[in-house]
Amino acid sequence: MKNTLIIAGVLSAFAVSAHAQSSVTLYGSLDAGIVYANNAGGHAAWNQGSGALSDTYFGLKGSEDLGGGLHAIFKLENGFNLNNGRDTESNTMFNRQAYVGLQSDQYGTLTLGRQYDSMVDYLSPLSEAGAGYGNNLSAHPFDNDNLDHSFSIKNAVKYQSTNYAGFKFGGLYGFSNDAGQFANNRAWSAGASYGNGPLNVAAAYLQMNNSRTNSNANGANSAGNGNNFNLSAQTQRTFGAGANYTYGPATVGFVWTHTQYQGLIAGGQGGDTQIVFTQPNTNLHLDNFELNGTYALTPALSLNAAYTFTDGKLTSNAGSSDPKWHTVSLQADYSLSKRTDVYVEGVYQHASGSLNGVSNVAMINTLSPSTTPNQVAATVGLRHRF
Repeated sequence: MKNTLIIAGVLSAFAVSAHAQSSVTLYGSLDAGIVYANNAGGHAAWNQGSGALSDTYFGLKGSEDLGGGLHAIFKLENGFNLNNGRDTESNTMFNRQAYVGLQSDQYGTLTLGRQYDSMVDYLSPLSEAGAGYGNNLSAHPFDNDNLDHSFSIKNAVKYQSTNYAGFKFGGLYGFSNDAGQFANNRAWSAGASYGNGPLNVAAAYLQMNNSRTNSNANGANSAGNGNNFNLSAQTQRTFGAGANYTYGPATVGFVWTHTQYQGLIAGGQGGDTQIVFTQPNTNLHLDNFELNGTYALTPALSLNAAYTFTDGKLTSNAGSSDPKWHTVSLQADYSLSKRTDVYVEGVYQHASGSLNGVSNVAMINTLSPSTTPNQVAATVGLRHRF
C-alpha cells in the first residue's frame, strides 16, 4: 500500500510537470504464461510464469529541452513479478534503472545513478536473450555474461556517444561508496557497436570486484539484484564480441563471450543459493558460443532459434574439472498488434562434466536446476508492451 501511494504521487507530480516544458512517458512490458519443466529440483513442474521471454517491468522516462541541442533526461524503471505483484528486488522501488543526466545532440549523454553496463548496452542486442523479441529462458548458464541483464550497476556514472554514421561507444564506472576501500564492490565497463545496413557488430567488457559478496552492500552490485543470484566472486571479468546479418526476412547472428571468476564464493539459479564453493582459490572460466537466428514467415509470425555451447574450466586447491552445457531453444511468436503478441517456446539443455566436486546438472535460466544432466522446458504465453 505504501509503495502504491508513493508511485501514485510520483505519477501525479510528473503529470503536472509534463504540462510545462518536459515530456514524460510511462512505458513497460507485461509477460505472463504457463511454464513446464520436466525436472526442477527433482520434480516435474507446471507454473504460471512471469517474464519467461522478456522481463516484466514499468518505467517513467522524461526529457526537457534546455536549448542549444542540450536536454535534461531521467529514467526510473522497476521490475516486478506479474503473478504476485512483488518487486524483483525487495526494499527497492526502482530496481532496474534510476538515473538523471544530460544529453547533447553533438557530444553524447552523461548520466548518474543505477544503470546497465556496456555488455547490456552494446553486445546484448545481438544475442538471443537480449534481442528485441527477448528470450530469458535461453540465457547462458548463470547468465554469466549478463547478456540477459540479470543485474544493473549502482552508484554509476555513464557516458554514451552520439551515433557517428553507425558507430557508437560508451563506458560506465560504478563506485564502491566505501570510505577507504575504493575497489571493494566497484564495477566498470566499456563497449562499442557499429551498424551499417544489414550488418551489425559489437564488443564489450565488464569488470567487477567483490560483486554480490555482501562485503559492501552499498557498493556497485550486491546480492539480491534481480531474480537470479548468479555467481559471487572476488573478481569477475567478462568480455565478448558478436555480429549479425539481415538478408530479407532472415537474420543470423553469432556471439562469443568469456567470463572469468576468481575467488568463487557461491552461486545459484532461480533465486536460490544452490552451490557454495568452500575450496580455497576456486576459479571458473566460461566461454559461451552462441548461434542464433530469426525468420519472419509473415509480417505477424516469426520463428526464432538459438544454440549455445558453454565450455567451463573450474580450478581449486582440490583439482580441476570441466563443466559444459549445450542449450537449444526454438520459439514461434505471433503479433496480434504492434504492442501485443503470443508465443510458444521449447528449450532443451544438456550438461556434462562436474562442478564443485559433483556431477554437473542442467540449469535452464530462471528455472530451478535439474537433478540430472538434462532439462526440458516449454512455455506458452502472452506479452503486452506499452
